[in-house]
Amino acid sequence: MSGNSGGNEQPIIIKKKKGGHGGHHGGAWKVAYADFVTAMMAFFLLLWLLNVTTSDQRKGIADYFSPVSVSREQSGSGGMLGGKTITVPGAQVSPSSPMSADVPVSGPPGYSAQQTEDADDPTETTAGPGQGTGPGKSASGTASNADVADQKPSETRAEFQKRMEEMAKQLGIPGQKPGEKLSDFGERVKEAMDSLQGAAKEARQFQQAATEIRQAIQSVPELEPLAQNLMIDQTPEGLRIQIVDQDRVSMFPGGSGQMYPQTRQLVQQVAKALSKLPNKLSISGHTDSSPFPAGSGRDNWDLSTERANATRRALLAGGIDPTRIQDVVGKADRDPLVADQPNSPRNRRITMVLLRETQAAPAAGGQSGGGGAPTKAR
Repeated sequence: MSGNSGGNEQPIIIKKKKGGHGGHHGGAWKVAYADFVTAMMAFFLLLWLLNVTTSDQRKGIADYFSPVSVSREQSGSGGMLGGKTITVPGAQVSPSSPMSADVPVSGPPGYSAQQTEDADDPTETTAGPGQGTGPGKSASGTASNADVADQKPSETRAEFQKRMEEMAKQLGIPGQKPGEKLSDFGERVKEAMDSLQGAAKEARQFQQAATEIRQAIQSVPELEPLAQNLMIDQTPEGLRIQIVDQDRVSMFPGGSGQMYPQTRQLVQQVAKALSKLPNKLSISGHTDSSPFPAGSGRDNWDLSTERANATRRALLAGGIDPTRIQDVVGKADRDPLVADQPNSPRNRRITMVLLRETQAAPAAGGQSGGGGAPTKAR
């Protein structure tokens, strides 16, 4: 029994660890990431569509998915985009198309786009099935004033008369006069529409001219101090451009009709912008109420007329056609800019008015020796 201890021996336990990485984690994160990328792509696609579509196209898309909006058209123009494409103009939209509510219309100011839903509306701009464009209509299907003011083939005389009365009311002109032929009444409505559209076009041209004048002055460093001397606005007469003296910046030497070089350069910049339009020009000179010395032999009427005439010469040197000069007027101190301060330097100014084509020639005023005590402008 020397080498054997019997039941006192303990078993030997050997633990072995396996090397390598842990078990597989699965691919659920890949699915989540793919969903995220897909959502982002859809989001950017939505942003792109919002950027390249117009408001009426977006409304057409929305109406297509609306359960209460059902197209009543049998043609292909009653679909999702109402016959329009995202990039180029498509087929015309009929009055019953879901998109017709927002189609731009042409007509006098005050007309609303919603009026196109009325088939008898004078501003109807869309073409029905098989009509397309034709004489008197633009490529977009917009009816001209001649078409609007003419009786439609499917329109009765009473309906045409009612439509003309409604248009006359919207245009602010008298309705059909006693004894006036219906055709003459329609022609009068058409002329009123032409006049309003012409006035709107002229107002846009005036606004463009004002913008060009300001930009031209800003582009010349030498004229920067004079930018504050320029006042531009639209009046019933037309586009009014005023060059006004300030406390320390004058357009003319005191009591003189000879311009400073900077003033002449400013007027010539104005002339460049106005030379693009055919309208007539009215020029007037103004002074303050500071008196001339006794015995000088001159007064504000002389001075204001001299300065207005100097402005005329500067405009001609800037490229204005001489035949466009309507009148040159000296108004002395009779039309102050600051009425409660007759000696204010702002009352010393030159006014140039780009007359509206429909504007009657203003009453000419000229040099006058009477009326008021002799005065002097600085």
